[in-house]
Amino acid sequence: MPTETFEFQVEARQLLQMMIHSIYSNKDVFLRELVSNASDALDKLRLEALRDDSLGADVSDLHIDLEADPEARTLTVRDNGIGMSRDEVVQLIGTIANSGTAKFLRELKEAEDGAATEGLIGQFGVGFYASFMVADEVTLLTRRAGESQGTRWVSSGAGTYTVEDVEDAPQGTSIVLRLKPVDTEDQLHDYTSRWKIKEIVKRYSDFITWPIRMAAQPATTVGADGDSDTDTDTAAGTDADAEVSGAAAAEPETLNSMKALWARSRDEVTDEEYSELYKHISHDWTDPLETIRLQAEGTFEYQALLFIPTHAPQDLFMQGYKRGVQLYVKRVFIMDDCEELMPSYLRFVKGVVDAQDLSLNVSREILQQDRQIQLMHRRLAKKVLSTVKDMMSAAPDRYATFWREFGRVLKEGLLGDFENRDAILNVSSFATTHDKDEPTTLARYVERMRDGQEHIFYLTGESRQAIENSPHMEAFQAKGIEVLLLTDPVDEVWVDAVPEFDGRQLRSVAKGEVDLGTEEEKQEADTEREKEQQEYADLLTWMTGRLGENVKEVRLSSRLTVSPACIVSDTHDVTPALENIYRAMGQKIPQVKRILELNPKHPLITGLNRTHTERPAEAGLEETAQLIYDLALLAEGGELADPSRFVRLMADRLERTL
Repeated sequence: MPTETFEFQVEARQLLQMMIHSIYSNKDVFLRELVSNASDALDKLRLEALRDDSLGADVSDLHIDLEADPEARTLTVRDNGIGMSRDEVVQLIGTIANSGTAKFLRELKEAEDGAATEGLIGQFGVGFYASFMVADEVTLLTRRAGESQGTRWVSSGAGTYTVEDVEDAPQGTSIVLRLKPVDTEDQLHDYTSRWKIKEIVKRYSDFITWPIRMAAQPATTVGADGDSDTDTDTAAGTDADAEVSGAAAAEPETLNSMKALWARSRDEVTDEEYSELYKHISHDWTDPLETIRLQAEGTFEYQALLFIPTHAPQDLFMQGYKRGVQLYVKRVFIMDDCEELMPSYLRFVKGVVDAQDLSLNVSREILQQDRQIQLMHRRLAKKVLSTVKDMMSAAPDRYATFWREFGRVLKEGLLGDFENRDAILNVSSFATTHDKDEPTTLARYVERMRDGQEHIFYLTGESRQAIENSPHMEAFQAKGIEVLLLTDPVDEVWVDAVPEFDGRQLRSVAKGEVDLGTEEEKQEADTEREKEQQEYADLLTWMTGRLGENVKEVRLSSRLTVSPACIVSDTHDVTPALENIYRAMGQKIPQVKRILELNPKHPLITGLNRTHTERPAEAGLEETAQLIYDLALLAEGGELADPSRFVRLMADRLERTL
């Protein structure tokens, strides 16, 4: 059959011209596309040879060859895979797409940047045409395994292509790119450069199953004139030695490692190999704390090899921290830091996910909407959390390291990941009054709860010392009731979002009323409280009126044993610390008035009540009430509205005692 010339359809021709002349975020992907196609062809030949004994194809050395010619400015990508028939060339290569070209062209024109354009091309499935980003002409020579005749396809991307039969074509496919001239200032895109080709293969195709070979570069020597010459002479100067040297120089070099550790069984991989891969991915110099393997089979297949670091990176909580794992498709590297595969609270996890059914050029916008990606996201999060749970029992020392390094970020998941909230709570540990050195889990806390105790008690603060010295803790310390000591900034937020654990409510010791003790003790306390309420009724009403600008109520306290007063929030009110967090985030929330509680057994309070009852008009009562409020505010680490006034009042009172 003679050479035939075909024209692209109008829309396809416009599309091809846009691909050739548009600005792309990364031209290197053209080689990734061609190598991936070659790898697929080798996979198909191996499978076809197993199915059809009469195929007669040689599968003893399946591989991919790369050949660069700097003088001719050509780059060849060759495989000895399944190849294509003439009809397949016309159908698969000669036509960019069978449907949807108009829609795709419109979306391509509307793309705002190169990255978005590249993502659309991948979605449309025209990766082969990425070759025209770097080539003035593309020649494809192919012969399908089992057939005797080959086919040559040639196009400059100008709107036409030719197809002709070839009698002596080798099995498989070779693609020759006649490369565009390279700007002297753009040497990074010289695709005849050996180091550039090796860099692209190492980055995108290192784990492909088949060897990617390239003829070894001949050794060179530097002459007296400073020029590099091919070293074909030996010390002895014999022809035999020269032939040996030439043979060695021509021996091909395999550019890829082919070591996809996630695709090999666990007993085939050493811990050292896992650590080497982790260090390569994470740029960390220490070994990982934990290695996690996952293989999903069924309608959607993927493999994952994840690592939990031993140490948290210094920028873990900084804006712009690069999170996510590497995404591969059939061992072809797609992107670093794929955020869509891992929730934000697991951003410290490093590793590789290799999917079987995704497009090579998936964009981040596509990933956000892809159902398979969402399923992988859920499965990977559950796998990491279950691994941490296993560490708690099987390797408590490693778990302690994990929680010390990553506990603060893991608790962020309690705010947004409702599906895994229980799993996160089950692997979380907290400082506690029960043991100063060892944190506790909520499950252990529940096991130690006293008879009659209904709630899990906690208190938030800046440090353990500040919390333990808080007036809010006095009654709990006196009765030996365990309290969780929460000092991370995220604790202020998640405790309001998590209503309970194991059927027990989480209750702040600085909120609402406190009712401790056995039923008998509670009855006795209620009787005494009624008596005190009558005794202090006038004082409470008077102080509520005088301090009304700052508090919404003054009442007697059942949580104080030593301090004269404390300030508490209503059960469902936002705490001052949380108010500050919201305001720092730019959110406007109204100021919340709190409650001042008085200790009816403290000498200062009893004295104030007596003076107010006997001499209600005495000067200094209002100042005393204000000082009591200010002292309570300082005791919890709050800030005074008027520090200078407080100093004057305190100095005046101290002077009177001298």
